[in-house]
Amino acid sequence: MSVVEPVFGNIGTTKRLNRFSLRGKKKVQGQWQLYCLVHNIEKLANYGHLAAS
Repeated sequence: MSVVEPVFGNIGTTKRLNRFSLRGKKKVQGQWQLYCLVHNIEKLANYGHLAAS
C-alpha cells in the first residue's frame, strides 16, 4: 500500500495515530496540531543541521 502524502503516513504509522482519543472538533483539532508540531520538531532535529551548513 502506498501513501499519497508522506506526512500523513509518518503520523499514522510511526506515531500510531489511527484514531483520535478525544471527542469534539476543538479537541480533535488540538490533538492533530500536537501531532503535527511533534512531526515538525522531529524534522528540524533530524534535518535542521543540513540547512545550516
